[in-house]
Amino acid sequence: MVPEKKNEGSHVSRRSFLRNGALAAAGFMIVPRHVLGRGFVAPSDRLRVAGIGVGGKGYSDIVEFTKGPADIAFLCDVDTRRAADAVKKFPKAKFYTDFREMFDKEHKNFDAVSVSTPDHTHAVAAMGAMQLKKHVYVQKPLTHDIYEARMLTQGAKKYKVVSQMGNQGASGDGVRQLMEWYNAGLVGDVHTVYCWTDRPVWPQGIPWPTQKAEIPKELNWDLWLGTAPKKDYIGNLVPFNWRGWWDYGTGAIGDMGCHIIEPPFRVLGLGYPTSVECSVGSVYVGEFSRGYFPESCPPSSHVIMKFPGKNGKEITLHWMDGGIQPERPEELGPNEVMGDGGNGAIFIGDKGKMMCGTYGMFPKLLPTSRTTEVNVPQTIARVPEGHYVQWVNAAIAGYNSDKAKTLSSPFDIAGPLTESILMANLAIRSFDIRTPKANKPNSYDYPGRYIKLLWDGNNMKITNFDAANQFVKRTYRDGWSLGV
Repeated sequence: MVPEKKNEGSHVSRRSFLRNGALAAAGFMIVPRHVLGRGFVAPSDRLRVAGIGVGGKGYSDIVEFTKGPADIAFLCDVDTRRAADAVKKFPKAKFYTDFREMFDKEHKNFDAVSVSTPDHTHAVAAMGAMQLKKHVYVQKPLTHDIYEARMLTQGAKKYKVVSQMGNQGASGDGVRQLMEWYNAGLVGDVHTVYCWTDRPVWPQGIPWPTQKAEIPKELNWDLWLGTAPKKDYIGNLVPFNWRGWWDYGTGAIGDMGCHIIEPPFRVLGLGYPTSVECSVGSVYVGEFSRGYFPESCPPSSHVIMKFPGKNGKEITLHWMDGGIQPERPEELGPNEVMGDGGNGAIFIGDKGKMMCGTYGMFPKLLPTSRTTEVNVPQTIARVPEGHYVQWVNAAIAGYNSDKAKTLSSPFDIAGPLTESILMANLAIRSFDIRTPKANKPNSYDYPGRYIKLLWDGNNMKITNFDAANQFVKRTYRDGWSLGV
């Protein structure tokens, strides 16, 4: 549910939002083509999209939608500088700075919503759209928190909307090739997976700046903060480096996990992990003095998650970031690139190995000569129209249509994937939980370090270290609510 707006000049109320949303749902209808006459394009033949967050990646998202039968009807961004290219590209689209106001005033005039804001705003924008019966496309990671991911997964079914997460590799040929090799038994039962990235490529492991900065006149800072705690504006945060701060971003795995972990998640049919443990890189501020910066993601990490596999067997998934990489497989030649270099995934089975790069691209059997020697029939349909147009076509076809049922990353797939990725962050953040030592000033215990956290996926709960559960669900700033 969209919260009541509290910014100056606002006339958006929770009551009017609910009333108008109910009217929109009650009045929804598809006009048959024959009723409109020859040559007239029925409204249901084109998707009217409202974009929330239309700078940078959000801009490229809405441009991609228009390669299919979609029109950009509305634009929304809290930063008019970032929105400038979209406004120029789509001059007929009405512009808003607050998506809540846009929802309240324009809900009858669009069919679907694309959300490409910073991570901490994904869930409230997407849930508000779904509650208006609008189809949703949400950039990765689907949400900032595990609880939010579960709620969006349930919400897509409850409100019967067509959903897709923005991990475009899920529609690529690479992951389908990997699935066909695995299904054909070429690598046997996979028991271990290594995933890695060279991210972060933004500052992490640093203290929150103490010096205030002047808010750019084009930026509505209060709206940008959204669900996050009220803080003074600082420089070097907007539009990109927010990724390294826990209040807004989800670190390296939040940025790249949905692209790199998605192939093993899909190929192996993974669900909720049963346990997670981690080690993290540190910044030292003096001799034997480890910096403590709990607001910032660490400069590097290695996370190990266990998943139930087939026939009671266990699958171990390693995640490495900050430039850390696994040992090269013996089957890979000394001058052959592992993954795509900075990023990749390696599957280790009891009969062989295979690997890929970001988005599941460059799939290879190991040794790589096997890739061209082995011929496995194509059994899984490809997505020639691509990830974006696939969603547009499915949204036009409607919930429960064949096109909707064959989407690459609907929330019933993207939600559990995102939850698993965010489990890594739960472990990483638990690493910084500390308690004062008795009778020792400025000394602390760190009970979340060097332990394995046991996860009850159905109930979204760590069962052996309760303090870690604070990272399952955030407390939103006053005035904001997910409405579930």
